[in-house]
Amino acid sequence: MIHHVSVGTNDVRRARAFYDPLMALIGFRVLKSSDRSVHYGASDIVFSLETPADGQPASAGNGVHVAFQAPDRETVRRFHATALAHGGHDEGAPGIREQYNANYYGAFVRDLDGNKIEAVTYTARESFGLDR
Repeated sequence: MIHHVSVGTNDVRRARAFYDPLMALIGFRVLKSSDRSVHYGASDIVFSLETPADGQPASAGNGVHVAFQAPDRETVRRFHATALAHGGHDEGAPGIREQYNANYYGAFVRDLDGNKIEAVTYTARESFGLDR
C-alpha cells in the first residue's frame, strides 16, 4: 500500500494555484502547507508538492506519472480542462485507453513544473455508456 506520493516543484505558490482546483475535483483538500510544500488528501496526506530537500531545482522524471482516480468520466474531462485552463499542457485528451483496459477512461497533462499527472476512471456503469 502506498502511503503518499510527492513530486517536486520550483514554486509552491504557483503549483498550489494549479493543483488546488484539480484536487477539489477528486475530493482532496489541503491538509498541511508551508512555503516549501503543500500536502493534499481527504483525511490523510496522499499527494504532496515539495521543493527538493537537496536544494537543487525540481525536474520531472521521464516515464513517471501520478494517476488520480476520478469518480466518473465527466470528472476526468473537467480535470483535463481545468488543468489546461490553469496553464497545464495536454499529454493526452480524455478518452478510452484500450491498451490498458477496454473501460479505462483517462486524460493526461503536464503541470507547471513538467510533472505528468492523470485522471482516470473505469467504472462498469460507464462501460455501458450510461455516463457520457
